[in-house]
Amino acid sequence: AVADVRLHDGDEALDAAALVEAAADVDIIVADRMTQGPGEIFPRLPKLRAFVRCAVDIRNIDVAAASAAGVLVTQASAGFIQSVAELALGFMVDLSRGVSRATAAYHAGGAPEVVMGRQLAGSTIGIIGYGSIGRYLAGIARVLDMNVLVADPFATIDDPAIAHLPLDDLLARADYVVCLAIANAQTENLIGKAALARMQKHAFFINLSRGNLVDEVALAAALRAGGIAGAALDVGRAPDQMPSPELAELRNVIATPHVGGLTPQAIEHQSSETVRQVAKIAAGEVPVGAVNAEHWTRRPRL
Repeated sequence: AVADVRLHDGDEALDAAALVEAAADVDIIVADRMTQGPGEIFPRLPKLRAFVRCAVDIRNIDVAAASAAGVLVTQASAGFIQSVAELALGFMVDLSRGVSRATAAYHAGGAPEVVMGRQLAGSTIGIIGYGSIGRYLAGIARVLDMNVLVADPFATIDDPAIAHLPLDDLLARADYVVCLAIANAQTENLIGKAALARMQKHAFFINLSRGNLVDEVALAAALRAGGIAGAALDVGRAPDQMPSPELAELRNVIATPHVGGLTPQAIEHQSSETVRQVAKIAAGEVPVGAVNAEHWTRRPRL
């Protein structure tokens, strides 16, 4: 409704050369998280005004190169807060009660092992990263009568019912460690051999952030050796940030294919926001979600 649209119909993400060819005469590129924005494309697309990412993660966009060329870069906001937090809750229940394990045994025509479960009420959840999802999950956990610990050196926590701790202390005390920290150079392999060794043997590790935060070799070793009881992974270092098959196949691992934000409400939020961004850009206005507006020299002059 706001622009003439040209769609890429293939199943594979375009590489740099194919993207330059496909976008030779377009004003705005709208890209999913798999389509990279390498620096080489921006000087080769002189008509391009903006590179719009219809997701939050812009790590594979060369924002500095886009800025040097005067191209605006935008990202969507996190419309998946409730969706991801709810999956974390489902993971905790499944890990504690063996739902997936029992179901798989029944589907295979066998009888599942009957094991004692863990009750969430009275248990301790440790949340790494107190952003929007972490705050929402903490609220759910409090309603469930869980003890809530948070590790985030940049957060301010006013709720006296939430304990704000250093990461090492959280790892040692939590029954469920939920990783929701931002992925960047500082958090690369945040959960490695030393961190996993601090966790209790009955504890579970849950990653709903990015695979970059986890040393997967160390996690696999801890899971195989019984250093921790199990893990649930919606993300990993496989393509499209999916769980790595080598981890997902372990018996004490629950894995889902990066579906934390895959609900109609979450997708509608980001899709609608992307449309609003395109409309603003076409009108020569800076949209919400712009990350380099001060360098936008290819701004339309209406």
